[in-house]
Formats: sequence, structure tokens, C-alpha cells
Amino acid sequence: MTKKYFGTDGIRGRVGKGPITPQFVMHLGYAAGKALADADWHLMEGKRPTVVIGKDTRVSGYMFESALEAGLCAAGVDVFLSGPMPTPAIAYLIRALRLQAGIVISASHNMFEDNGVKFFSAAGTKLPDDMEHKIEAELDKPIETKPSAQLGKVRRLRDADARYIEFCKSTFPYPLDLHGLRIVVDSAHGATYHIARHVMHELGADEVIAIGVDPDGLNINHECGATHCATLQHAVKEHGADLGIALDGDGDRLMMVDETGKVYDGDQLIYIIAKHRQMRKVLTGGVVGTLMTNLAIENHFKEHKIPFLRANVGDRYVLELLQEKNWQIGGEGSGHIICRDKHTTGDGIISALQVLYALRDSQKTLAEFTQEVVLYPQRLINVKVPPSYQWNADSELKELIKEAESELKNSGRILIRSSGTEPLIRVMVEGESEDRINFWAEHIAETIKKHQ
Repeated sequence: MTKKYFGTDGIRGRVGKGPITPQFVMHLGYAAGKALADADWHLMEGKRPTVVIGKDTRVSGYMFESALEAGLCAAGVDVFLSGPMPTPAIAYLIRALRLQAGIVISASHNMFEDNGVKFFSAAGTKLPDDMEHKIEAELDKPIETKPSAQLGKVRRLRDADARYIEFCKSTFPYPLDLHGLRIVVDSAHGATYHIARHVMHELGADEVIAIGVDPDGLNINHECGATHCATLQHAVKEHGADLGIALDGDGDRLMMVDETGKVYDGDQLIYIIAKHRQMRKVLTGGVVGTLMTNLAIENHFKEHKIPFLRANVGDRYVLELLQEKNWQIGGEGSGHIICRDKHTTGDGIISALQVLYALRDSQKTLAEFTQEVVLYPQRLINVKVPPSYQWNADSELKELIKEAESELKNSGRILIRSSGTEPLIRVMVEGESEDRINFWAEHIAETIKKHQ
């Protein structure tokens, strides 16, 4: 069944434009609360369900936090407010506090003008499809506020950051530490601004240079963080640091930079984690990537006899395949990395610690660990399209793709897909020849643009 509002990562859009309005978000809170209250888990225990709400640092978070709070309370659901917290921190707090669900107000790596709502189950994972369908069904019904004696109550969770810092530290093996390292951490003026640097410092780093830690509600992800590594590259070289860590606005993406300023994306970091685990003979099964994972990574996994599978783009699909295969490591080139033995969802800080563990344990640098992996050039072009456009029914586009694939043969590949969060068609061409992939990517994109 097609969903009306939920995309691959919750509900997201421009603030003030449907559905990201205070009226809709209040109704969304009520619908989610109603779906939870109607579940039979609480009947045996005789208590109301409880939900924790977190948010990133964008200014509209205040408005939507209040709207969600009102809707949930109207449905008879108790609420914890954590304030600004990374998305994976909410997934952790749900389990640590034995709550029934969690909600994060964030548009992840998008700029401050956007916002969104993500939901997590009691297990700390993205909501299953059936629960999202139940919430959407409730959105079609009017709000019916519970009697006053049955309204939900709200409490502030005042030690959320300390709890999460300790959790992150617990994923780094004792007795190793970060002694001797000078690290730059870029928090993108986002939800990790008061957390990431403390994790690295408390694990023994000699010096932690924190940038992107002055959120004003408007500067989240602006020329900083995992989607704009130039700022981190400059800071690493300026401070003579050993490496840099870049997170995105809600803390679930990771990029890293070495002492020369070279950027290492999610594909390369997943390779480091998986290869290190294989070296230590603790790799469970194989690795899950996505349709976007660089072909060079897949080829090197094959050389090292590490099983590799591709999921659809989106961390929820990576997690689903990991669960199906009972594997532990997976993620995306964009920096979403899942280590299932450490957390239930992608976590930028914990992923960084897994990479640092590999480097400290092997006594190698990022460059040394990845020297055998030369990524194939990739060209990604996002093309805005009207909602009615169906690229897979475009005969002209099909013929062009067929021609491109015939030329590239086994030396490259083409991926065309619709975005799950925006009205975009994503065109990705990958291959050995940078000139040819640029030619085909631009040619395909121009063909799609005819339908704008």
C-alpha cells in the first residue's frame, strides 16, 4: 500500500508548506499517540505509553516540538523532552528508558528552511510499515481529545546528553584510548554540538578542536559538516591535526579527513570497519551496501572473500537486509553507517569510534588502511521533476540508458532512481573513465530536464 506522507526517512519538507506545518504536526502527534494508545502492550501493565521527543538545532524545532507535545498529550500519551539530541541518541534513549517510541524533529543534512519528523519503535529502529500505515489512517480522522484526567503528562529529560555520551564511549574497547591524537570534530552546528567533542576528549584524545558548535537556529549544515567537508579539511591542515571527523545536522552521518586533508566517505569507512573485523576474525557474515555503493568497494570485498549485498538506497533498507541476513555492518557512501552490534541505527559518533578502533588497533592511518582501494569516479546529478513524471515510462530516456550501458559494458554502471524525500530524480553514472561518465550523466540529466 502506498504511503501518503511517509518517505524513506519519516516526513520531511519545507517549513510552512504542507505537510510541515504546525497544524499538521500536531495532528501527526495525535495520530501517532492514538496508534500507540490503541496498541495492546499497555493494557496488561495498566499504564499510558511514553514517547521521547528529540530535535536538532534548527529554529523551527521549537514550534514543532510544542505541536507534537500537544498532539501526543491529547491522545493520552506521556512525553519526555530531551531537547537538542542526535537522532541515534533518541534511538538509544528509547531502549535505555524502556519507552514505547521516540520522535526526532529533524531534516538531517538539509538546510534550516526544511524540517521533518522521524519515528522510532520501542526497539530503537525505524517504525515498521504497518505502524506508519496506522498513523496515516489516524490522520484522516479528527482529533478527539481525551478527558482531562486521561491527558498525557510532559517531563524534561535533563541528563540525556550525559547518558548518551557514556553510551558512545562504551562502544570503544577498553583499554584502548585516543592518547596522542589531535582531532578536529565538525558538528555542523547541529545536534552533536554539545556531545561529540566530549566523547573524543573523555576517551583520551590529546586535543579536540571543535568546530560547527555554535548553533543559532539558522546555520545548521551551512558550509560545514558531513555534506560540506571543505571546512573540516581546512581546519585539519590549519591545526596540524591527525584527522578530522565530520557529522551532519542530526548526527547520523559521518565523513572523515586525514592529516593531508583527503576526505574518506562512507564507502571507504565501511571498508575499514569490515576489513578490520575480518582481520580480527570477528566479522559476522558480510556487508550490506546500497545501489549507490562504489563498485571498487564491492570488488575489493570479493577479493577478500567478504560477502557483499546491495540494498535499496536508504538506511532503513540497509538495516532490513542486515537483519534478514543477521549481519552486522552496512551503510551508504553518504556516511550512514550501521554497526548492529553497537547500535540499532546509523550513528556518526559510534561509527567514527569504530574507525578509530581499527586505526589504533592496526597502528595504521586512514590512507594506509585504504591504500589498495581506488574508488571509481562517480557522477551524481539531481534533477527536479514534477510529481507526475515517471522516469521508467520515458521511452526516450530508456533508449539513452540502453545506449550508455552498451558503451560502458563491464567498466561501469548507471543508476536512475526517484528520491524518497524530495521531488527529484537522481542520476548516477559510475565507471573507469571520468570523461565518459560525465558525458553520460549530463546527457541523461538533460533528457530528464525536458519534463520540468
